[in-house]
Parts: sequence; structure tokens; C-alpha cells
Amino acid sequence: MKDIIAGLNKEFDNRVRLGIMSILMVNEWVDFNTVKTLLNLTDGNLASHISALEKTGYIEVKKEFVGKKPRTTYNATPEGKKAFRHHLDALEKLLKGNS
Repeated sequence: MKDIIAGLNKEFDNRVRLGIMSILMVNEWVDFNTVKTLLNLTDGNLASHISALEKTGYIEVKKEFVGKKPRTTYNATPEGKKAFRHHLDALEKLLKGNS
């Protein structure tokens, strides 16, 4: 019997990472506070998941100053978008019962 969850990506198992990638798939360069607010997260929780996704190369982080205020924004990389689409396809197959 074929492993029906083999196509799922472990990096997206967590609901926070799933949420981050969902936001970045439909928006380019989303700032820290927007992601934090949309997902109702603490600073530390968001930062740890962002760090994990950055290490995999699935997102890129840009830090800059706007006036005198720091601003951190995030964007899904082409590799991250491809991996996330593959994960969603695997979820869809799982839900439909196709292996």
C-alpha cells in the first residue's frame, strides 16, 4: 500500500507555518505586524516560525528602515511557493482519497 501522506511537507505541519505561507502565496512582501495580526500571534511565536521557514529557503526576509522605524517584510521564494503548492496538492489527494 502506498503511503498516502508521503507528499505532505513536514515544514507545513504546523498551523502557524501553514498560515504564514497561505498569506505569502497571495501577497508579496507582507510586514511583520500584518502577519502577526492576521494570525493572532505573539511576536516570539511568529519570529520562531518565520526563522524556521527562512532556514528552509521557503521565505525571504527583508529588513529596512522607514524613516526611523524598522520594518521587516516577508516574501515566499519560488522554491517555497513550489513546495507549498505540492503540499496543497498532496492534501487535496488525501481528502479525495486518491493516492
